[in-house]
Amino acid sequence: MFDIGFTELLLIGVVALVVLGPERLPKVARVAGMWVGKARRTLTSVKQEIDRELKAEELKSILERQAQIDPLESILEEPPKTTSSQSTPNAKPSPAKPEPPPHD
Repeated sequence: MFDIGFTELLLIGVVALVVLGPERLPKVARVAGMWVGKARRTLTSVKQEIDRELKAEELKSILERQAQIDPLESILEEPPKTTSSQSTPNAKPSPAKPEPPPHD
């Protein structure tokens, strides 16, 4: 997170030992450790909450898209409606009748 190497950490420890002294350093280190742990837990909790909200939003958008697609699928799945003349394709056509001559 902070990208602190061993030498930087050692330097911070030596400066803290000189400034705080050997009696107060363990207490301050313990309190600092508790604060760091609390900050990490809070950060993890916030990240999890954000992830849950993003997943909920994604799920809502998927459900909305599905609701838009469902009516289209029902249209595609409906069998085409046929007329009575199309229902018997193997029937023989009736012979053509001659037209009566025109009357003058």
